Order: sequence, then C-alpha cells, then structure tokens
Amino acid sequence: MSAFAYPRPQLVREHWQSLNGPWRFAFDNERRHKLPSDPIHWTHDITVPFPPESQASGVGDRGFHVACWYQREFDIAAGPGRVLLHFGAVDYQAKVWVNGHVVAEHEGGHTPFVADIGDVLNADGRHTVTVYVEDDPHDLAKPRGKQDWQLEPHSIWYPRTTGIWQTVWLERVAATYIQKLRWTPIFEGYEIGCEVFAGGDVADDLVVEVRIWHGDSLLADDRYALLGNEANRKISLADPGIDDSRNELLWSPERPTLLDAEVLLLQGGQVIDTVRSYTALRSVAINRDRFMLNGRPYPLRLVLDQGYWPDTLLAAPSDAALKRDVELAKALGFNGVRKHQKIEDPRYLYWADRLGLLVWEEMPSAYRFTTRAITRMVREWTEVIERDYSHPCVLVWVPFNESWGVPNLTAIQAHRNAVEALYHLTRTLDATRPVIGNDGWEASATDILGIHDYDCDPERLQARYAITDASRTILFDQRRPGGRILTLDGFPHRGQPIVLTEFGGIAFTKPAAGVDGHTWGYSRATSEVGFLDLYRRLLAVVNTAQLFSGFCYTQFADTFQEANGLLNADRTPKVELELISAATRNEKID
Repeated sequence: MSAFAYPRPQLVREHWQSLNGPWRFAFDNERRHKLPSDPIHWTHDITVPFPPESQASGVGDRGFHVACWYQREFDIAAGPGRVLLHFGAVDYQAKVWVNGHVVAEHEGGHTPFVADIGDVLNADGRHTVTVYVEDDPHDLAKPRGKQDWQLEPHSIWYPRTTGIWQTVWLERVAATYIQKLRWTPIFEGYEIGCEVFAGGDVADDLVVEVRIWHGDSLLADDRYALLGNEANRKISLADPGIDDSRNELLWSPERPTLLDAEVLLLQGGQVIDTVRSYTALRSVAINRDRFMLNGRPYPLRLVLDQGYWPDTLLAAPSDAALKRDVELAKALGFNGVRKHQKIEDPRYLYWADRLGLLVWEEMPSAYRFTTRAITRMVREWTEVIERDYSHPCVLVWVPFNESWGVPNLTAIQAHRNAVEALYHLTRTLDATRPVIGNDGWEASATDILGIHDYDCDPERLQARYAITDASRTILFDQRRPGGRILTLDGFPHRGQPIVLTEFGGIAFTKPAAGVDGHTWGYSRATSEVGFLDLYRRLLAVVNTAQLFSGFCYTQFADTFQEANGLLNADRTPKVELELISAATRNEKID
C-alpha cells in the first residue's frame, strides 16, 4: 500500500500524479511578497502534505506565523484535453500560480479545490507551481476546530495546522469530462439515485453509461443523455423479495456491502472519460426516540475521535494509518466515530465505507460570533456536505458543537438564528440524513438531542438518566449537565432520540517521568485495573439506559495534553483490545 493512495476515492481515474514530497518553503510574517517572481528567500525544505508545525514536515515550527509560501517543479507534457491541479485541503486562504499565472484562489481550511492549468503549461513539459497561504493564528472568526490560538496548546486545544495538509495531485482529462458524481441510496424503493455532472466543453450530444456490480453480479447497465451538463436518474435494483437475500445488499457496520460502479462519458458514440466509483444501499432515519439503520432500531456505540497524530498533527501519516484508525475503532467495540471538530481526509471515509464504521461529521468551530464568521462557516460547510454526501458511512451532520461560535444562545436571537439557519440549510442540502443543530446542550432545531456529561460516577449517571415520568421533567427543566440547559425556550424535547454524545474522559498514563504533570482528563485512573473497572461500570450504565439511543465515549486516543484516550497517542492500546471491546459492548469475558 502506498503512503498516499488515490485522494478522491469515489471518482477514480487510472492515471494521476502525486505532488506530495519535497517543496521549497518560507514563512512571510510581514507579508512582504505579493508575487512568486518576488525574491523569496526559501528557508526550508518541507515535506508536503505535512504542515510546517509538524515534525514530519521537516520544519517543526509551532510559532505564530500569519503567511507562508510553497514552491516546487513538476513535469507533465502539454497535450490535448485538460490538466487539473487538485489540493485536498489548505489552511486557510490559498492563492496558486503555475508558471507565473494565477490559476486558483480558495478560502477554507478543510475542503478541496481544483485548477484547470492546461492553458498555462510550458511547451517543454517543465513547470513551477507556487502557493501563497494566509492563516492568521489569532483569527477567532474562522472555522478552526481544535487549533489553539495560544502559543502552547492548552486545555482542549491543540497545535495549529498551517498551509497544505492533504494531498496535492494532478490528473489529465479530456476537454469534456466527468466532473462530479452524487450517489443517493433510496432504501424504500430499492433504488440508487445517480447524478453525473460534466465539466469542460459541454456539448448537446453527451451520454453517460452507468454500470453497478455487487461482487461479480451486474445489477445495472444504464445509459442516459445529459441535459445541459447533468444526468439525474434513479437506478432500480432487482428486489429479490426475500429478507435474507435483500439484506446481503444492505450496508451496515456489521456487513459493509459496497456496490462497485463504473461511469463512462460518451460523445458521438465514443468514450471520452471513464471513472470508477462505488455506492451502497442503506438508510439512516429517526423514528420517534430511536435511531434507525436500514429500517430497524440501531443502538449507536460511538467514540469521539480528534483525528490528530503526534508527528503529523491534522494530516494523516499515510493511507495505512487512516485504515488502521478505522480498524482500531472497530476492534475497541464501537460501530461508529464522532469526528470531533475536524473534516477528515476522504481516505478515512473510504476505509470507513469499506470496513464498516459509522461517522458523525462535525464542522470545525469558529470562536467569535460575527457576520463574517457565519458567512465563512456557511460557505465551507456547504463544500463539506458536497464533498462527502455520497459516502455511505456518514450518518449525521453536526454544524455546531457546545455553542462554540454562538456563545449567547439563551440571550441573543442572532445566535439562535444562526443555529436554526444552519440546521435547515443542512437538511435542504441533504434530506437523507439527520442533523444536530448544536450538540451538547442549548438545543433548538435538531433531529437528535445530544448531551455532554462528564460525571464519572456510574451510580449518579444511572440515577440521572433513569426513565420515569418525573425524570424527564427534572432532566430538561432542572438538571444541567455541563452547567447548561439542554433545550432552549420554545424548543422543548419533542421525543427525538437522546444520545449521550460526550462522556467518560478517563485519563490514564503509565508511570513515566513528568508525564502526569502535563496531562489531564475529566477523571483519572492510576492503574490498568482501575482504568478498566471504571470504564466497564460507565459503559454498563450507558448501554442499559433506556433513555439513550446511543452514546459516544471520550475518547479514541490521547491527543497531546489530553490523556483520556483508550489508546495512547501512537495508537497502542492502554489495556488489551479484547477487554475494552467487551466492556464497550457490555459483554463479559470468561
């Protein structure tokens, strides 16, 4: 397995070229340079896609830097068609030149962008790409997630990530090409919605062929004419009419059945573009107080995952590391993860699709409420949903967490409007998945009520969330986990599923000089036995509490100063995986 696999797993072409690896690099804190032709003093060699704050980049500078430059050469011959230059993610504002020509500008640190560079290529096939990035470390009005604004990481925030942190790559396409695919599973009708969008020189005689397989069995072989640049159709799958056979086609964490697809674009009867993709047949829904997967109540066992690595920060060390994180979450007994304050690399979602792991996707927060902050968030959140819409593993969208960026929900109408607007925008852009408007507390518009409660006394938790007629009134009107009301005035609990979306946070570090003095958790264990015993008792409570449709334990792995992971930061387990897995599922091991 290569360190960096094909970066866009649901629209794959055979030929592509990675631009990861050595680049020239320089900080520009005074913003002195405006053009790549300026005499930039290249001070470092950096290894892309690792951010300059990381050790793996070769720079390892975690100071305050507001701007930086990247540059490298690459070879690709000029020729017919188009050459597309892709950036997986650049934090935060990027401007790109190829051979001295501006080819792209993008704002937003977590979403991809692409430039058509065919018109600016040199005849000799040798080219230079230059990237300028601005990322003010003190700007709290941009979506930044867990990136700290203080010099040293503090509390629940971690080192910053500046500049390029996902794969940079090239691909050659025809003058007219398949630009985008969207797959929508339609569980009730046993159908797959397929949208194909053409880019480039769109003509009137374009046709797409769509083939879908389950293993070696061809399920569909359809042909559609494009209207304008789009074909939008429902593909009917043959319903076997027998539950066991039908279930073989359904995707779930226990049986992650993917349907392979091939999409061809034809013009004048000739194939001009071919891509490989995949989809799945599954549904996620809410039915009264239960979360439903494929039409059946499905208990959620999630773990909160920050998505950081010690040496590479937000960037993944490799494709194998992303796959291993998915495997470890499953090995710990969970059927899903809540990706916390991070839009994860698409390769993680690919492995979650293929190996079977549910993913809650959460927008990284801004920490100041301004019209600019909300405008930025709306734009980037829209790009996030567009990028990840077709992944079957994604089951819930979460635009806000713990009122971050909207800190006065109980008093200021504009803050409440922002949450409600993002909720309804998300439901408009994707009507197939539940949305949590604001996770943790102070809920208004939401399909699931998420509660954050770090009380690590199992008996108190059990008493707090026991179901009685009086307990619901007390819970929503009097008790305040985290010191916040659970629902805003005018938005009483309407019977939505209740999920304990953060709890636990038991810190445990094995004895080492100086370690305990620099780490923390919401509670602390001093031995493997004590750690496992408290974890077992907490998980027994949340697994059996009828009030909950699921839970999310904090957290997957230690992350810098937070030592409350089930795994160490290097992903080694603190306790035997089998013991943690049994406790997660509330099962006993003889």
